[in-house]
Amino acid sequence: FEDSGPEEILSGRNLLFWGPGARRFPEGKRGVGRVVGRPFTGPPGSFYRTARRRDFSLPPSDPTILDRLKNSGLTVFAVGKIKDIFTGQGITHSVTTQNNQEGIDKTLVFLSKKEKGLIFTNLIDFDMLYGHRNDPYGYAKALEEFDTRLPEIFRALQPDDILVLTADHGCDPTTPSTDHSREYVPLLVYGKKVKAGVNLGVRDTFADVAATIADIFNLSFPNPKGKSFAPEILS
Repeated sequence: FEDSGPEEILSGRNLLFWGPGARRFPEGKRGVGRVVGRPFTGPPGSFYRTARRRDFSLPPSDPTILDRLKNSGLTVFAVGKIKDIFTGQGITHSVTTQNNQEGIDKTLVFLSKKEKGLIFTNLIDFDMLYGHRNDPYGYAKALEEFDTRLPEIFRALQPDDILVLTADHGCDPTTPSTDHSREYVPLLVYGKKVKAGVNLGVRDTFADVAATIADIFNLSFPNPKGKSFAPEILS
């Protein structure tokens, strides 16, 4: 569930105090997956969300692909709210961001380190500023801005690197509701070793990405929830 309030109240120490406190209540067998601390500002009737959001999540119930990578001595970089979502579990380095552009900048910094492992980046503006706010023009502009940064990311990739662009849910800014709206999301894979023109079809689960990452790094993943598509894309 969500704690929302004016930023002058729900920020800084207050947010760090209220969030974990609220987190303790909806736990147990039917615990709520995440408590969101959501500050906003502006005059009544024109409120807008700020970048000081915090997520207080339940720890993953089972080891994730992040744990497998970290426990194998690989680096796991988390950009944006990824650390909050996974409660820091399975992450070796993390950085918070204020917007999409900073998220891309930090991703490029981590790419420049050329360490073996995973960079897990969340670009929050699509969801928070435009999808949930029913702003299709802002959403389109954000997509165009991201598109202009892709060549930078491509140039930063090493010969063995693989880039996966996807999402955990849809948030269509043109629907009447401000809720999450679509189950189907893009799944785009790029890299020098990735075959061109492969249609991955409609996947059964988002866990296919985790299974694919495990496959690429030759990691054992007992009882995987998904199916790797690495054999379909790697040349």
